[in-house]
Amino acid sequence: MDRFKLTLPAMGEGIIEATITRWLVSPGDRVIIDQPLLEVATDKVDSEIPSPVEGTLSRLVYNEGEIPKVGEVIAIIETGNGQPKPEGDFEDEPAGLMPEETADETFMKPIAMETESLTPVSPQNELFISPLVRMLAQQRGIALQELREIRGTGMDGRVTREDINEYLIHRKPRESQNRILLPLENLDEQLKTALPEIMPEPEDVTIEMDRMRKIIAGNMVKSKRVSPHVTSFLEADITALAAWRNRQKNHFLQKEQVKLTFTPIFVEAVAMALKDFPKINVSLSGENIILRKNINIGVATALPNGNLIVPVIKNADRENLGGLARRITDLAERARNNTLLLHEIKGGTFTITNIGQYNNLTGTPIINQPESAILAIGTMIKKPWAVETPDDYGIAVRDISMLSLTYDHRVIDGALGGGFLSRVVWYLEHFDTRREV
Repeated sequence: MDRFKLTLPAMGEGIIEATITRWLVSPGDRVIIDQPLLEVATDKVDSEIPSPVEGTLSRLVYNEGEIPKVGEVIAIIETGNGQPKPEGDFEDEPAGLMPEETADETFMKPIAMETESLTPVSPQNELFISPLVRMLAQQRGIALQELREIRGTGMDGRVTREDINEYLIHRKPRESQNRILLPLENLDEQLKTALPEIMPEPEDVTIEMDRMRKIIAGNMVKSKRVSPHVTSFLEADITALAAWRNRQKNHFLQKEQVKLTFTPIFVEAVAMALKDFPKINVSLSGENIILRKNINIGVATALPNGNLIVPVIKNADRENLGGLARRITDLAERARNNTLLLHEIKGGTFTITNIGQYNNLTGTPIINQPESAILAIGTMIKKPWAVETPDDYGIAVRDISMLSLTYDHRVIDGALGGGFLSRVVWYLEHFDTRREV
């Protein structure tokens, strides 16, 4: 009987791993093509993985709660007829492990925290272990003592990359597989600055973070660690814009079948400003700045459970106001109903968060990596404002909203960030009030 290696499939741009939240079948179960086998969670969106073959599930390589990477073997399915193959007799190319030519590029990826490092062993006492094999073992959480127990098939009994892969497929669950992952760089310093254990008082209530909140927390810490954040503030006089919206909102609802909120108007202004300032619409990769061709604007959306998700409006600069309003409404509704598709939260190049809906004047949002800037919109308030008259200036009560732009100071200096924010305000203050919807 043949064995089919079920691997974690590619699930979209930028997705490199997923958490197995639930297996829908158990070893020994008969499965058919397209039958859902398991549920996985990737960056806030849950998905089902179907079976590509018919057969019997013989082994789970990864259990619930574990986090395989894309391309790694997660289960074995027995297919076809005939005698079962002996353990380890796989003819196809091992999945889930890197080619040797990419070893240098991936050496700085996270490794499992160990008390015993995988240092070179003395060839006088034990078999030689190549640097590549040691690195693969580190990345897959195999301790040195465990590595020494693997039977090698290479020259003179050396352990090869294929031996590592076969060992992982048949490896029995170990506590070490659930260790916390830490990056190689400054590992000792990170261990010293680990969060202290805080003991609750008897009257306190302890609530464990749900999966989404854990992901959000991790992303926020990563963003602050990676990017030096700078925030600029500017007030916008949106009196004329607000009056136009009040005049047009009923007609807009009849024509577009969605409400005319301020969000699509702000998205439109940001999209125009990004075309004027393309160096804001960038990502930093090492020492290379990537100028994004498409303007994909994410709109932060609060969920009923208190968490946050950022659906993305692809090519926002190509939509009119009606199109933007429909897409924003649709994405927000499906976000709250947990029916967003994976690609709808990926590929953003800039993010907008409307903190004004909670009557906040302003804020300093955290950049949504790998983007380089995020705009927060404060609440609209009426306040005395200096306005120009034919002869001089006067004081009038105006509708004012404060905008705050947080940007990555590695690639965006104050002049560029301030100029972009000023352009967004200019588009809002010079909104064409003769415009028909």
